[in-house]
Amino acid sequence: MVMGVFGVFGIRLFQIQGLDASAYAAKAIEAGTAKNVVPAPRGEILDRNGVALASSVDALTLTADPTMTSANAPQIARLLVQKLGSRIDYFDTIDKLRTPKSHFVYLAHDVPTWIANKALAAVANADYTGVFTEKESLRTYPGGKLAANLIGYVNGVGKGVAGVEAQYNNVLTGVDGSSTYEVSPTGQRIPMADSTVTKMVPGSNVTTTIDRDLQWYADQRLADAVKASSSDWGLAITMDVKTCQIVQMSQAPTFDADSGTGMTDANTVSRAVQNVYEPGSVFKTLTMAGLADQGKIAADSKIVVPSGVNVDGFHIGDYWEHGTIHLTAAGVIAKSSNLGTIVAASQESSKTMYNYLRKFGIGQQTGVNLPGESEGILTNGAKWTKANHDTIAFGQGVSVTAMQMMRADGAIANGGKICNPSVVSSVTGPDGKKSPVKTTAAHRVVSKKAASAVTRMMEAVTAPDGTAPAAAIKGYRVAGKTGTAWRVDPVTGRYVHGQNTVSFMGFAPADKPRFLTYIVLDKPYSNAGGGSTAGPVFHDIMSMALERFGVAPTGSKSPHVPQVW
Repeated sequence: MVMGVFGVFGIRLFQIQGLDASAYAAKAIEAGTAKNVVPAPRGEILDRNGVALASSVDALTLTADPTMTSANAPQIARLLVQKLGSRIDYFDTIDKLRTPKSHFVYLAHDVPTWIANKALAAVANADYTGVFTEKESLRTYPGGKLAANLIGYVNGVGKGVAGVEAQYNNVLTGVDGSSTYEVSPTGQRIPMADSTVTKMVPGSNVTTTIDRDLQWYADQRLADAVKASSSDWGLAITMDVKTCQIVQMSQAPTFDADSGTGMTDANTVSRAVQNVYEPGSVFKTLTMAGLADQGKIAADSKIVVPSGVNVDGFHIGDYWEHGTIHLTAAGVIAKSSNLGTIVAASQESSKTMYNYLRKFGIGQQTGVNLPGESEGILTNGAKWTKANHDTIAFGQGVSVTAMQMMRADGAIANGGKICNPSVVSSVTGPDGKKSPVKTTAAHRVVSKKAASAVTRMMEAVTAPDGTAPAAAIKGYRVAGKTGTAWRVDPVTGRYVHGQNTVSFMGFAPADKPRFLTYIVLDKPYSNAGGGSTAGPVFHDIMSMALERFGVAPTGSKSPHVPQVW
């Protein structure tokens, strides 16, 4: 019988050591191994000079094994709260440390490494076990509010949900690695034991077209203007007219993704590409450009401007009372006459005007490659009434985004050629290889002669007798246009009496354009105007751009163009 028992043991031993050895080894390893994720750092978002606008730093996640912490949960929780402060809740932590039938719980995410290490040391020094850490990558925004609506932010799992962070999420996101190693029954790593490592691959860096110093200045100047004018919100955008690169894009109010302050829907939306509004008189430059391209108007063309017109039951007038007056086309733009624009636009059909506006990109996305971009609102010219034709000519009854207006007026500054605005210039992979972001070639929408004619008209706006002398920059020729549009209530869809959206669009040097800057202020105090309220903001930001990029005055003087005849 004894021999029989030994025989059974022998057969079982042979089965364990021979037939089932690999299976049992696998179970043994599984029971005594730990696997850690090695997070791949998210790529940086840089300004045009390589300065970090968004970056990733090492952080730690604190975890625990409740089978090891349950007995001392209150004491461990107290130590953690002392070191982590508001990052952790005392009673919630006790519950986690006592989680039944669990070997793993999360205690705190995104803890800066030096703080997490202090907490871990406090627990170890008190002779408690069961609290561990895992490496993470924490997203930071060194500039705080700087260009926040352009850069965007990431959610709790590190995915971009707005701005460049969202648009380039796939290239910014790396591939996590992992490490697997043998551990003791108490959860400690066994030195010299077998381990396997899968290397992580960092995310790629994205280089924007933004100049950090200019951006910082514009952010501050715009915020001051919004506050001083009691506006609901404001925008300031500057573009290089030759490349269509956006070198500065500011919004106020804004938010701080680094601290989490101000992160409301109203502040995190990118108004430059998502908000639509009626542009008002800045739109007159596009009307004049289309007419000039057809040879129907020039800067010195003579226009008889009536005291008012009645169209489809609507009375239309200018912002100042006058009888019949005689203005040149330059005078119409300089004095921002709605009636003079209507008279000039009467030379073309609704179909022709509509086709020119489509050429300028109105009613279409700009190709700026940012999430959530709106197309604006431009109804088909075939459906326009006479009132539509007349009001659209001076910028009412049509809705645009600020980026659309930048692209359209950029064509005038660029000698009649239009190009898509861009905010990212290149992507650099973890191997250091830089790949330029493809851009579309500029194409002609109006003749160079037509663009030059409208530029001369726009120079009259910043003259001493124009509507925006405050936008003039000493030593430079400046072309510009004011805008004061009736404001549409976003809830009712109706115009609100006494509420306006004011703006100023301009470029310099007018005879050799380099930069185009657009300022928009929504719902400022009742008597605010594009020239008096937005014009000074343009002056300051454009002056900074010209200085920052070393653009010297051309030395030429603006040609004198009569405004009256």
